[in-house]
Amino acid sequence: MGVVIEFKNVNYAYPLCDAPVIRDMSFKLEEGKFYGVLGRNGAGKTTLCSLIRGFAPSFYNGVLTGEILIDGKPTVDYGPGELALRIGYVFQNPFNQISGVKDTVFEEVAFGLENFGVPAEEIERRVIEIMNMTSIDHLAEKKPFELSGGQQQRMALASILVLEPDIMVIDEPTSQLDPAGTESVFEIIRGMKLDAKTVILVEHKVDLIAEYADEVLVLDAGMLARFGPANEVLRDESLERLGVQLPQVALLGNRLKELGMPLGVTPVTESDAVDAIARCIGKGGA
Repeated sequence: MGVVIEFKNVNYAYPLCDAPVIRDMSFKLEEGKFYGVLGRNGAGKTTLCSLIRGFAPSFYNGVLTGEILIDGKPTVDYGPGELALRIGYVFQNPFNQISGVKDTVFEEVAFGLENFGVPAEEIERRVIEIMNMTSIDHLAEKKPFELSGGQQQRMALASILVLEPDIMVIDEPTSQLDPAGTESVFEIIRGMKLDAKTVILVEHKVDLIAEYADEVLVLDAGMLARFGPANEVLRDESLERLGVQLPQVALLGNRLKELGMPLGVTPVTESDAVDAIARCIGKGGA
């Protein structure tokens, strides 16, 4: 798989700020992989998202040093709106993503395609298809601001997915949702993974990151503290010093080890835990 996003010694400071929010950051993200981004509040996760989609410094201004490359081209060399079709971005609060100028959910989902001059017949086909995929087809005639939080977030995802971007940057999409809303949103994210889109997901719910991510980036005070395969990074007990809790099954594995029932490799997902416990029990009965 080819590299689609690369940070080279990146430092970024917002206007009127003396200290950089992102510091000496270098990494490469590959096409078609799912990346989870973790870190305590203020670690720089949302700023990282803004840098990837080219909003910093073009929109927020500030000072950027180093290079951020998308498909080998520096983000600062892309024209206005040029990255919008390549990179889809979903806000933490879906309220911030609603245009406010459309009367129905159908029209809201179609809004981006209209702005890009897509023919009407193509807009209708793509909107119907994406609304079915995100399970909001029954909301087509509803007013966007009358939806529940989970419904608004699914509408926000649909309004970006309908543009068919290859890269999705999603900033804490479930932070304001209940468990049912979270599950409905992750059904859509599961589809992105199956479609082999490049996904960068910021999410505090580490068990969900463990379930979906191929690799994990952990930020601390604007620096890249950890980067690697999810099943390696998420069993590192030192993450807790960085404000990141281990997955529940990893905590279970550590507790069982303390009680004299080591599972071998610490599990990070439920399926890992089931397999590890089964092996452990099998050895005990042998």
